[in-house]
Amino acid sequence: MSLTAKLTLKDNIRMLNLILIIVLICLVTVGLVFVIDRFLPQKIKPVLVIFFGLLSIFLGYKIYESINAPIEFNKVREERFSRVIAKLKDIRDAQEAFKAVNGKFAKDFNSLIKFVDTGSYTITQQRDSSFMRFDKTYGIELQKDTIIIDTLGFVKVKDSLFKNDSRYQSMMNVPYAQNEAKFEMKADIIDKSGYKAPVFEAKVKKEIILYDQPKDLLERENAHQSVEEVNGTEITVGSLTDVSTNGNWPPIYDRKGE
Repeated sequence: MSLTAKLTLKDNIRMLNLILIIVLICLVTVGLVFVIDRFLPQKIKPVLVIFFGLLSIFLGYKIYESINAPIEFNKVREERFSRVIAKLKDIRDAQEAFKAVNGKFAKDFNSLIKFVDTGSYTITQQRDSSFMRFDKTYGIELQKDTIIIDTLGFVKVKDSLFKNDSRYQSMMNVPYAQNEAKFEMKADIIDKSGYKAPVFEAKVKKEIILYDQPKDLLERENAHQSVEEVNGTEITVGSLTDVSTNGNWPPIYDRKGE
């Protein structure tokens, strides 16, 4: 079942609970009005009826708000996370292109954007070949096999990754965030069993994306530990400790992008 379908199922259950609670409040209110009408003095009846009526409306609203808030939070979260993850994928694509040409990852967005603007891939072709070489051991010419790499041309990184779209120029900006917040990005070289491996990481805290959402729901979001959720307090791609360019989001966001 997809993430969207599961959220819809949860939303339907919450709405059903909301309807049942509202019906219960209405029944309790009717019961109170009946008791007031039958057993209390006439002069205080209007005051109590108005008081309990307003109290019922207030409680009903608070219950509706408490049940509806997670539903709205899930909708906002899914929409915003999708946009943020799409940006992180663009950063990853650009970084992988940068490494393919330069042998390492870009340390900052200025270098990365400049590379996308001006960088090019070299298009090559490999072909098998052979030649004759005199072998001193045997005193005769022997055939030697080799591989010849031909350069066929060049293609611009910008055209390859983004076609006619200029969104890479703002890839550092976090969608929906306040005050033009930027993704954090670092690059490094780490030692993996004697091999010097280039690595990078780009990330943003969930609280920056969901700054205007209820604090209790944000705390619950940050505590997620599930294969179906973005776990932890951040959305990240890459790693500064492992040789990986994966993101920490569930597969549903990749399928949605595709």
